[in-house]
Amino acid sequence: MSARLAFRAAGLALAAVTLGLTVAQGAQAAAPSPIAAPVAPATPTAAAAAPEENPFEGIDLEGLKAEKRFMYPAGHRVAYWALVLDEERVSRRYSGGAFFLYAPATKEFGWFLDTDIATRTVRDPRQVVIADREFIRSHPRVEVRYGDPDQPRTARVVARTTIWMR
Repeated sequence: MSARLAFRAAGLALAAVTLGLTVAQGAQAAAPSPIAAPVAPATPTAAAAAPEENPFEGIDLEGLKAEKRFMYPAGHRVAYWALVLDEERVSRRYSGGAFFLYAPATKEFGWFLDTDIATRTVRDPRQVVIADREFIRSHPRVEVRYGDPDQPRTARVVARTTIWMR
């Protein structure tokens, strides 16, 4: 395994642990105390909200669109930005393969967010949810491909992101 891939995996694991600890601490803080007086329900905090501005701004998107999405780990609302396939790509028929995220210049694979689990491949075009901003920003071109992930060169390119040099 390359050092870059190991670093990315460690970063993903660290992010998951951090999110889990934040949610656990929030659950403890929300638990009623027999000593404390009742308080008004908490409003969503800035830490739980995704940045208002699109983090994928300035990236050329072909067949993809940026969406602000929400997940609810342990009942707490968490907002995040993700890239998803546009309506035209979702409406096409696909059979006999899987969607995967691929950076052709470095031959590295990215991941999709399936509900709240990072996964390398998905079967349904509606499951193509790219939330890994660092992977997108660290490669000049990233492609969503459909086919056999073990043979990425023969897989069909469905959508792509491009970062142009200025």
